[in-house]
Amino acid sequence: MNLQRRQFLHLAAGAAALPIVSRAAAAETYPIRPVTMIIPGAAGGIVDALGRVIADRMKGPLGQPIVIEDVGGAEGSIAAGRAARARPDGYTIIFGAISTHVLNGAVYSLRYDVLNDFVPILPVGTAPFVLYARKTVLAKDLNELIVWLKDRENASVGITGTSSHILTAYFQKEAGIRFGLVPYRGAPAAFQDLIASRIDLLFSTLDQLPLVRAGSIKAYALTSDTRSTLAPDIPTFTELGLPALSYSAWGGLFAPSGTPKDVIGKLNAAAVEALADPAVKSHLFDRGLEIFPRERQTPEALGAMQKADIEKWWPIIKAAGIKAE
Repeated sequence: MNLQRRQFLHLAAGAAALPIVSRAAAAETYPIRPVTMIIPGAAGGIVDALGRVIADRMKGPLGQPIVIEDVGGAEGSIAAGRAARARPDGYTIIFGAISTHVLNGAVYSLRYDVLNDFVPILPVGTAPFVLYARKTVLAKDLNELIVWLKDRENASVGITGTSSHILTAYFQKEAGIRFGLVPYRGAPAAFQDLIASRIDLLFSTLDQLPLVRAGSIKAYALTSDTRSTLAPDIPTFTELGLPALSYSAWGGLFAPSGTPKDVIGKLNAAAVEALADPAVKSHLFDRGLEIFPRERQTPEALGAMQKADIEKWWPIIKAAGIKAE
């Protein structure tokens, strides 16, 4: 009986240790099949383009391809919800952003937690916004533009998402102006109307600078704290006396909460290697995204940035009464 009891206890202990051994073995051999990167947006959009170039370069160090899954709707909250519900095994990640992992938490009634249902992998890059205007606006600089807006009762600004809505609300408050808001489902349609002079203003990212250089639209000010190397001739709102309009969007990679730390480490190392590639750097730069310095390409840096932006922007969004369109 004693021998049988010892054998039983030995077998029971071995069975109890199996999940731990399996998890350790899984982390050690990861990945053994393709990884899915969820993109919060439509195929062919800017986030899709950024995600694809990074995913393509990550497949080398990972030893497995990364399959892109484009999921649009509700400013990325549908995509983020799908990622949050995925198995936390490292085979599903998401190219998140300040919109999906900060702003949406204050704008939408979500079925997931933007902070606690994800674990950060690394921040990819940052992108300030530009105040664009139709080419027929005669104002030569921001001060003249504000004077011009104060003299108009029917000026209009395009709204393409929460970021542009926040910046528009702040611009009105700080400059003491009012104008009509015209909602759009995306930036392409808004820029079509801006080029056609059907709207007056639009806050959007630096990737639309070719339209400025072509003379199709104008650019008045940048929301970053310092001038961008992409557009050194465009002054910042801060240097023009409106520091409240200091804002930069960012993108980063996240995995579902509970993903093993060793797996996060492998994903981080692959992404760091991808971002060091000159071709990847050039592609992101041309799209208006400035890559974070190497020392900030860590899960901890992305997590800290996300938390800081939640503390900053959630009270502002709620005070301004910004709701989902």
